[in-house]
Amino acid sequence: MTALELLALISAALLAQLAVGIAVVIRRRQAAPAPLPAAAPPPRPDLAWEGWREFRVAQRSFEDAARSQCSFYLQPVDGQALPAFRPGQFLTFSLDLGAGAADMAGGRSLTRCYSLSDRPDPAQYRVTIKRVPAPPDRPALRPGLSSTHFHDHVQVGDILRVKAPSGHFFIDPDPALPVVLIGGGIGITPMMSMLRWCMAHQPQRVVHLYYGLRNSDEQAFKPQLEAMAAEHPALRLHVVYSRPAPTDVPGRDYQHAGHVDVELLRQTLPHGRHQFYVCGPPAMMQSLVPALAAWGVPPADIHFEAFGPASVRLPGAQAAATPAAGGIEVRFQRSGRTLTWHGEDASLLEFAERHGIDVTSGCRSGGCGSCETRVLDGVVQYEHAPDHDPAAGHCLLCVGRPAAALVLEA
Repeated sequence: MTALELLALISAALLAQLAVGIAVVIRRRQAAPAPLPAAAPPPRPDLAWEGWREFRVAQRSFEDAARSQCSFYLQPVDGQALPAFRPGQFLTFSLDLGAGAADMAGGRSLTRCYSLSDRPDPAQYRVTIKRVPAPPDRPALRPGLSSTHFHDHVQVGDILRVKAPSGHFFIDPDPALPVVLIGGGIGITPMMSMLRWCMAHQPQRVVHLYYGLRNSDEQAFKPQLEAMAAEHPALRLHVVYSRPAPTDVPGRDYQHAGHVDVELLRQTLPHGRHQFYVCGPPAMMQSLVPALAAWGVPPADIHFEAFGPASVRLPGAQAAATPAAGGIEVRFQRSGRTLTWHGEDASLLEFAERHGIDVTSGCRSGGCGSCETRVLDGVVQYEHAPDHDPAAGHCLLCVGRPAAALVLEA
């Protein structure tokens, strides 16, 4: 056999072995079971949707004897499961006031934010909305547009446009931290979300709930709160009436008379660290929040949310800069207006509106993002971080003030 023939024989043998090996691998792969799909990652609390989503009103339910606070149960029209949210957050609504609201700016679109009032549920959301009447001492003023629309016109079966849950006011999930929930009036709604979540997922966590209002007629969720307090020893319920009705019985309907203030907290809270969550009307916020800090509560343990642009400042917080004597120049590029800011307006939104510049707005408290505007030059400052996170290079006019000369796209 020649060397060439020997080489050919060896090559043929190697090729035959390679073919056998390939056939064995293919057969094993065909016989092997299909690999299991990778486990889905756990849902993130901040997972949500972009833009507006349609929800159908599945149920309405009044929560107080005066029938001034109504819960709306909302189910997604697309039938998809709802993302979890952080208890304490809110929903943003786009409302079209139709012909039925002709006496209240019919045809106008409103953007409003309302706190979620229940724990996360993949099937539905709940918000509880208080009707806002005209002030008793100024009956000529218009009642609240949005709350009146909800109470008088939004019925079961109606479709609403809603943005995903958002906001920076939510409970710390650490079960080792005792929490103090303080709600004034309709400020009870985010507290109900936090409380219901704690009772479902952390029933042993110590929770002190202080609920301030005038009397039992205005008390929302009264049966639910009393039932939770009876079932959960870790829940310490403190209902505080400022004007008890003749039929209200101390110890049965309420635990304290007066207001929720630091003195009451001193008398009823045990010593030790607590996380405080406060939500209520401006008078309550402006007095109680700074008083907590003055009492010695670390700023990191004080969390609060005010309805509307209430002025709440913790001791040591940086106040908005006072304009120099000549003021600050603010240019609205698209409107072609250059104006001087002297600091008399609460926000750039009020400043623009006072000078006749048309700016889209909604909640007017930094929550919905409707007034988000591009900053072409300069810096906008906030006394508190807004709940809505504006895009890079943008600002929220409703809670922003100029730090120096400013050029806005509006």
